[in-house]
Amino acid sequence: MKLSQLNNYPLIAVFGGRKAEPNTLEEAYNFGKLAAKNNWIILSGGKGGVMESVCKGVSESNGLSIGILTGNDKKSANPFVSIPLATGVGVSRNQIIARACDCAIAIGGHYGTLSEIAYALQMNKKIISLNSWNIKGMKKAKNHKEAIGIIKKWLSKR
Repeated sequence: MKLSQLNNYPLIAVFGGRKAEPNTLEEAYNFGKLAAKNNWIILSGGKGGVMESVCKGVSESNGLSIGILTGNDKKSANPFVSIPLATGVGVSRNQIIARACDCAIAIGGHYGTLSEIAYALQMNKKIISLNSWNIKGMKKAKNHKEAIGIIKKWLSKR
């Protein structure tokens, strides 16, 4: 990934909770690995759980992840975030993530994830549900491989 060409790389948001079942964390990790292999930049809240699992997969595949953090300390990011951005805006960062992405995937999650989904849908962003909320306007995926295929189709049409 050349830094001078970062504008050409899709920004894929990953919405997900700090707590998740092992199978959901595994799906997030595998999604991160494949996303990096497709040269997608991952945006997330940069903390633990789903966010850490996806960032670990990205990191192990030499990809790039950006953590949009709620607080003022970039050291609060999980250890696999490539670029931690300490915003100090609290959960308002959910809107930033939804606005900045080209499309998104919700993996597991609770009410914070629901808020990110709502913002993304309000902004007419395409969004996948993987072991997450079932809401009109979202595309459901059975697993990380299916999710990757859906995103590839979406990106080919932009």
